[in-house]
Amino acid sequence: MKFAYTILYVEDVHLTIAFYASAFGFQKKFSTPEGDYGELISGETTLAFASLQLAETNFSKGFQKSSLQQKPFGIELAFTTENIETDFQKAIAAGAIEEEPVVQKPWGQKVGYLRDINGFLIEVCTPIQ
Repeated sequence: MKFAYTILYVEDVHLTIAFYASAFGFQKKFSTPEGDYGELISGETTLAFASLQLAETNFSKGFQKSSLQQKPFGIELAFTTENIETDFQKAIAAGAIEEEPVVQKPWGQKVGYLRDINGFLIEVCTPIQ
């Protein structure tokens, strides 16, 4: 077994892919002509987005939508960088919202938290040494 995808269900797949490209530098790998699903080149595990309408067809019992108006889910995406201060501010300039500022952890790693345009949590951190 191999962890292959993280799929976030979002209002607008194209807008979300454009945000992640601008905020974090990821490039689009694939999107459907209908615009209901898309993937980014993000490393070994694919980061993908699917429309809320597609989620409605996939989950007959319903699902909880992410929203900036509510507290974030207890799950995050984590992106590592050697240039945390610059990349953290670049993401904010692209539309991310600061959830927690960059701080140095006792083990030496620097970590900051953002929310994307859909309300999902993103950790931006330096690699653990």
